[in-house]
Amino acid sequence: MASTLDLTPRALARGVGSNADVPPIYDYTAAGSAFERATRPDYFGWIEHVRAAAGCTRPIRLAGSLHTVDPTTGRVLDQRHTDTMPDAVIYTACGNRRATVCPSCAHTYQRDAYQLLRAGLIGGKGVPDTVTQHPAVFPTFTAPSFGPVHVRAVRKHTCANRKRCDCRPDPCHARRATDATAGRCPHGRPAVCWARHEPGDATLGQPLCLDCYDHDHQAVWNLFSGELWHRTKQAAERHLAKLARRRGIPRVQVVTASGNTRTVPPVRLSHGKAAEFQARGAVHFHALVRLDGADPDDPAAVVPPPDAFTTADLVDALRHAAAQVAFATPTHPDRPDGWPIAWGEQLDIRPITLNGHGEVTDSMVAGYLAKYATKSTEVTGHRSVRLTADTIGDHADPDGDHTARLIDACWRIGRPTGTPVPLSQRPRDHRPRPGFVDRWECPDCGTHTRYAACPVCVAHRQAGLDTKSTRPANPNPYARLRRWAHMLGFGGHFLTKARRYSVTFQLLRDTRRHHRQREDQDHAHPTAGGQLVDEHDDTTLIVGTLTFAGVGWHTTGDALLANTAAAMARERQAAGREELAHEVSTNPAGIAPAAA
Repeated sequence: MASTLDLTPRALARGVGSNADVPPIYDYTAAGSAFERATRPDYFGWIEHVRAAAGCTRPIRLAGSLHTVDPTTGRVLDQRHTDTMPDAVIYTACGNRRATVCPSCAHTYQRDAYQLLRAGLIGGKGVPDTVTQHPAVFPTFTAPSFGPVHVRAVRKHTCANRKRCDCRPDPCHARRATDATAGRCPHGRPAVCWARHEPGDATLGQPLCLDCYDHDHQAVWNLFSGELWHRTKQAAERHLAKLARRRGIPRVQVVTASGNTRTVPPVRLSHGKAAEFQARGAVHFHALVRLDGADPDDPAAVVPPPDAFTTADLVDALRHAAAQVAFATPTHPDRPDGWPIAWGEQLDIRPITLNGHGEVTDSMVAGYLAKYATKSTEVTGHRSVRLTADTIGDHADPDGDHTARLIDACWRIGRPTGTPVPLSQRPRDHRPRPGFVDRWECPDCGTHTRYAACPVCVAHRQAGLDTKSTRPANPNPYARLRRWAHMLGFGGHFLTKARRYSVTFQLLRDTRRHHRQREDQDHAHPTAGGQLVDEHDDTTLIVGTLTFAGVGWHTTGDALLANTAAAMARERQAAGREELAHEVSTNPAGIAPAAA
């Protein structure tokens, strides 16, 4: 039978001619560079080499050498250079927590944050299981009002899912004709809004009048919000200490690391906190607050509080602290009396149930905080890197929109306020004169030296010198506003926790790295003693001399292949977890699944 393949194209249009009309592949396109990489003989070795950073958007490339050293003898057992590896570099994930910058690394960070926060409520991963007996609440602290903004207020929700709320909202800012605030503001703009805003309305969070809105106060409040939270927690702990004294519960004597004895209250607070930006550009805090006791034998131990303390006492302490704590910022040339810093009127505190049934459960609040740990200022419509004197003009505008005015307030208030001392009037370090000079005597040991530094006591003094910051203190407390102008003045981390609340991110990352090193290991059969042989025993030390070689993938085709392979691996893992959860739920307790 004759072949039906026509070697002569009959049409010039792509996809219309015969099957011999194969379009050319250009290596400067993403598909062409991916095809060129996939046809190389070392493609599977390259995929395995970049697996650690396969899903990363902007991986870090490192170049250098790796030495395997015996820690007991110091002998170099093996040496490898990145020139012998694919692409002559080592790829490592960027680790960025922002979902808008790197979704893959942000997803990993979110899962770690979930495990970290939930372990502080139910135990595990080094946290004792007795934390389930501790009272725990989920408070939300909001910022005060800096001026009326467009809002979507629903008086009574009838929807089943708040994320997809379709309830009919109330008018934004409705005013009666007899209301003194109705009409127009001093700048001639309407002071009312009768619109019923939808969830995705672009005007939500925007001020009714940009000139009436206090942008300076909001920028300063964002800067000092971390100090406000710190003082609020201290006030709540003092309130609980007074409550314990009234109930006759004695204080606890603990021994510090330096050997001194301190008397501390019988209860203390441990928290995990996440910051969230509102549409108006002000931050508010969601926290998981747990009430702990004090162990006289081990101050770092996590023990239950006395039985006399309940969840209601914890709620009362937080409400009392939020209502009482307020302070004024230091003086500024634009405002000599400073700006008042206090919480807003909206304060929501809900008890957490750990049995999985209730309005607020441990998994719900842990997932809620972990979700906001990967977000930033995206809700305000502003996304930028750190601003400098060269780029501030592109984002700040005193007569611009709401976000531009906030950035302008940060840059203007954070300006240098002091007069620099002339160079001729600055103190100079003492320098010894040439020739013979009067000897200097150490006041501690009596050693005589030429220089005012004792070689005998310097070792003892160095420990104290290392604890002092080498950077001179900035006398302007508002100088950080320029550094964090791209964050609208907020300079804190979006996820913080108390030291005793839970484990650290470093422990979770070390555990994951330890698991990845052993997930592909083929264990040998048990020996005569019944022990499995671990080929990756920690008896060697890997020392790397690596330098920064660049950021990102070499080509868009490499990024396409690596991200596709990572996405397929995540789908397989998700399918495996769903199948395992199904087997565990369908099998009775005590019966192992068939896959086991």
